[in-house]
Amino acid sequence: MFRALTLYCSSSNVNLLFIDIPSHLDDLPPTMLKKEYTSVPVVNSVDDVVKRLLSLEMASQKEKMKIKTQQLVEKVRRSPNDNGSSEVQVAVLTAKIRTYEEHLQKHPKDKSNRRRMLMAMDRRKKLLTYLRRVRYDIFEHTCKQLNIQYTLPPPYNRRRTKRWLVKKAFCIKVFQEVQKLKALQRLKERRDQQARAAKEAVAAQHEGPPV
Repeated sequence: MFRALTLYCSSSNVNLLFIDIPSHLDDLPPTMLKKEYTSVPVVNSVDDVVKRLLSLEMASQKEKMKIKTQQLVEKVRRSPNDNGSSEVQVAVLTAKIRTYEEHLQKHPKDKSNRRRMLMAMDRRKKLLTYLRRVRYDIFEHTCKQLNIQYTLPPPYNRRRTKRWLVKKAFCIKVFQEVQKLKALQRLKERRDQQARAAKEAVAAQHEGPPV
């Protein structure tokens, strides 16, 4: 759990205020074993000191992130072997984004991680938009399980200037001319094909039946 330090300066004294910042890793129990030791049967027969060393109580932030990401993936994956669907990618990105948010609350001037967080948020938004368009039921399930609030993008309104109207009219005219040329080209190809077919039919008639 991170703790943010805020200074309040006045003419007479300085007040220190500690604010507790909740973490999305707080719900992980300290007695839970690390990911690489969960499937080892010998762990149950070791003493308490070794168990503490192998549990999340002594784990690093990276090891806790693996456990948390796996928990989020298990909520939305379609099958036990599903590791690359859109909802699984959304779960992985959600864990990363929440970690970046907590880090930036403690280090607000870290521009590199802020850039990475914005890139992850943009990627997750594109995946959610795709799911909303293709499989709305999976989109709703993913947002509900991962506690994501999806906001629709605002409608795009462009100011119609005189220059934009002239440019649009010119583009429409060019498009129409190109379509006319393509239509003439298709008509010419169709006529040439019909002429070749007629010549082949006449040649077959002159040859007559085989003897």
